[in-house]
Amino acid sequence: MMASTFQENCISVINGAPSWAVFFLFDLLDNFLCIVFRFVDQVMEEKLESCQCSNPQETSGYEFLSDHQHLSETLYRRRNIFRQAGFLRFARKLPEITKKIGIATFLRNFLFPEKMKKVPREVANRWSDCGCKNCVSWTNNDKLNVIVKQPSVSPDLLMSNKPVDNVIFIHGFLASSSYWTNTVFKYLPETTEKTNYRFFAVDLLGFGDSPKPRDCRYSLQEHVEMIEKSVILPNNLTSFHVVAHSMGCIVAVALAAKFSGSVKSVALVAPPYFGDKEGASCDALDVIAEKKFWPPTSFFSAMMAWYEHIARGVCFVVCRHHRTWEKIIKIITWRSKLPMAITELTKHTHQSSWHSMHNVLCGGAKFTDKHLESLINSGVKISVVQGDKDAVVPIDCLWNMKAKFPAVEVEVIAGTDHSSVIMSRREVFVANLVKLWASSGKKQN
Repeated sequence: MMASTFQENCISVINGAPSWAVFFLFDLLDNFLCIVFRFVDQVMEEKLESCQCSNPQETSGYEFLSDHQHLSETLYRRRNIFRQAGFLRFARKLPEITKKIGIATFLRNFLFPEKMKKVPREVANRWSDCGCKNCVSWTNNDKLNVIVKQPSVSPDLLMSNKPVDNVIFIHGFLASSSYWTNTVFKYLPETTEKTNYRFFAVDLLGFGDSPKPRDCRYSLQEHVEMIEKSVILPNNLTSFHVVAHSMGCIVAVALAAKFSGSVKSVALVAPPYFGDKEGASCDALDVIAEKKFWPPTSFFSAMMAWYEHIARGVCFVVCRHHRTWEKIIKIITWRSKLPMAITELTKHTHQSSWHSMHNVLCGGAKFTDKHLESLINSGVKISVVQGDKDAVVPIDCLWNMKAKFPAVEVEVIAGTDHSSVIMSRREVFVANLVKLWASSGKKQN
């Protein structure tokens, strides 16, 4: 008991003055990097793309979405001492100043003389994103990458006349379809006594091998529309189940609400839920990415969620040079092949991760109540499971959802966290899913 109290006191001290000092410096560094990236963008790309350091009405491309409600207020209401003091006025004037002086054009001509002779064209990746063959392979496709598992066609299958249940799996933040395909897919039954199953694991827009357009805001609406375009319409799904983890739960509930007449059940694992109230998006940011120095995962989350330009710098160092890091890790670990969890971690751009974090994880909070209410009114079964040791999404999210919507079935798994709630009990997890699907008696496909 005393050891536990001592540990808590140490963490409290670390998250006190030291945390304040570190994040104060981060406020300053983020403003400095804003100026640096604006200048380098002007040199490298000529076309300047605005950041979210200013009010959205001042941001070019804000009209990309006809309805501004799909953008999260956390994009421009993030607290920053120096930004609030007006330190970014110079950054806003920088493009005009450099254009008058001509320094950006001079450097572009000096550094890239051959590039200046070519006809300008829009490139898929920004200079700070990786441009390797694998990272830009999505340019040949305008749909999400989807992994499908279904029964092999055989005479017995054709003669069975059993109905087909379709299931869409949606991964969480900084993950991909491999989160499901490399873990639970091998335990999923392709057929049972009464039903044949067809499973779809998607790479969300901006992640994995799916498209990562640079002019996209990665809003909740856009994520849902891409799943509709890539999975539901091409496969003519008139009924389906949805299974999702973490950030994917917000997308799953929105998708299910849009097709509430077709959805049979929704299974959510560790869903971020903050209720539909004023300032819900900002509350979500404060909870998911609380500014504290310890534990390290919380510190990293805060750094990547509150500081746009620091986050872009991290993506430049890690994701832009992922092949180098992968070689180093292989040498250190003496492995010829790295786990998918490592290689998939860098399969995103700063644009896709930053905007998905804010427009889905935070901005989606204000739509979740409406979507859940629509599903419950349509008689859709909703099952929620979460680990009691989850340090990413507070367990209070689950209980708040249950209090607001008693019809939602909840289960707390003792001794598991955000990931092990699935990974440490894969067979049990799949068995519970099959029971849920079997008990959901909506119309068949």
